[in-house]
Amino acid sequence: MRYFIKLAYNGTNYHGWQVQPNSSTVQETLNKALSVILNEEINTMGAGRTDTGVHAKEMFAHFDYATNLEIETVIHKLNSFLPKDIVIKDIISVHADAHARFDAKKRTYKYYITTEKEVFLENLCWNYSQKLDVKLMNQAAKILLNHTDFQCFSKVNTDVNTFNCIISEAYWSQENQLLIFTISADRFLRNMVRSIVGTLINVGLHKLSLTEFNSIIENKNRNEAGFSVPAQGLFLTKIEYDYL
Repeated sequence: MRYFIKLAYNGTNYHGWQVQPNSSTVQETLNKALSVILNEEINTMGAGRTDTGVHAKEMFAHFDYATNLEIETVIHKLNSFLPKDIVIKDIISVHADAHARFDAKKRTYKYYITTEKEVFLENLCWNYSQKLDVKLMNQAAKILLNHTDFQCFSKVNTDVNTFNCIISEAYWSQENQLLIFTISADRFLRNMVRSIVGTLINVGLHKLSLTEFNSIIENKNRNEAGFSVPAQGLFLTKIEYDYL
C-alpha cells in the first residue's frame, strides 16, 4: 500500500527537509516517527526539498506500508510523538505508482517581508525597512513569466538536468506591514525563490531597471543576479496533484 502524508512544519530548528549526515532534518524526524508508530523501518519520499530554516505550510511525502492503516489513529499518534514544530494534516491512500515528487504539477511559495520591526514574527519573516517601489517590482515579476530558463537564479554547481521551470504566477501584495511575494511553478531550482526575491528588491530600490532584470535572466549568470534573501521568510504553501 502506498500512502501520501500531508504535513506542515516550522523549519527554524532544521537543516532543511532532506536527510543528511549529522544534521537534524524534517524528513529524518518524520521517518523516525513513522518507524516507531508502525513498528518497521519507514523511509519517505518528499515532494521536494526545502533548505535550512525554510518553512512549509503544506508538504507532501509518500511511503509504503504492507497493510491498511487506521488513518485517524496513526495521525493522532504521530502528532503526539512528533515535536511541536511538525504537524501531520492528513494521510491518504493512493495508487501504487503515485509519486510525491514526480507527480506534483504545481508548487507555490510565498516570501514574507515585514516593513516594521515585529518581535512575534522574528523567525517567520524578514525585517526590511527600506522604501521599495512595489509597483515596479510587480512589473519585473511579470517578466519572469516570459522565460523558462532560470539558471541565473539557481545555486551554483547544482546537479540538475535542466534549469527550465514554467512559472505560472509571480506577484507582490501588501497586507498592513507585511509585503508578500507569491510565486507558482511546475518546479523550482535550489535557492531560486530567495535569489529572485533579492533581485526584485534591487529593482524596488531602483538599482536595476526592468531591461537589466530581463537581461540577467537571458545571460544565465548567477553572479549578475541579486543577493539571496534570508531563509526564515520563505514558506512552501501549496503542492498540487491531479489526483488529490
